[in-house]
Amino acid sequence: MDAVGACAALLLLSPLILVTALAVLVTIGRPLLFIQPRPGRDGRVFYLRKFRSMRPVDPERGWVTDEQRLTRFGKILRSTSLDELPSLWNVLRGDMSFVGPRPLLVEYLDHYTLEQSRRHEVRPGITGLAQINGRNSVDWEERFALDVRYVASRRFTLDARILLATVRAVLIREGISAEGHATMRKFSREP
Repeated sequence: MDAVGACAALLLLSPLILVTALAVLVTIGRPLLFIQPRPGRDGRVFYLRKFRSMRPVDPERGWVTDEQRLTRFGKILRSTSLDELPSLWNVLRGDMSFVGPRPLLVEYLDHYTLEQSRRHEVRPGITGLAQINGRNSVDWEERFALDVRYVASRRFTLDARILLATVRAVLIREGISAEGHATMRKFSREP
């Protein structure tokens, strides 16, 4: 179902994808895509694709932190979740699902507790329980608890509810970034 849905979405949304790609090209430049290794199901690494929303790191221009690198247009991309459109390719390839725990950084793999690592028992998703319950504004412990809760109780009806709630979450644009951060706070076991 994911592959069929992703194929249909890529076809239906191709005009929006093209317009977004052109807007990224004009406002931020090349490359259009942000491609980064992320752990998927069973911790296998794949390459996540998103539209770029940040400038490259450039200390001479003062573009070092996420706050300095995130462009005004990038904020719009993130708040509308249009930056996620290229992730449909990851769903089509089978790297991701529409619903599941968001794929985080590879460097976090060694920091999970045994319970938190259960998030890798399923394919990561474009959206999930954490995204409809505060997105990036929820703390790490709550995010992982929501991820594990999804893994333990996943079923088609839950996925359908999450997808519907995602539309609402995108429209109200809450929780786009953690308080005091341009994106989200880095995960660490340190207090």
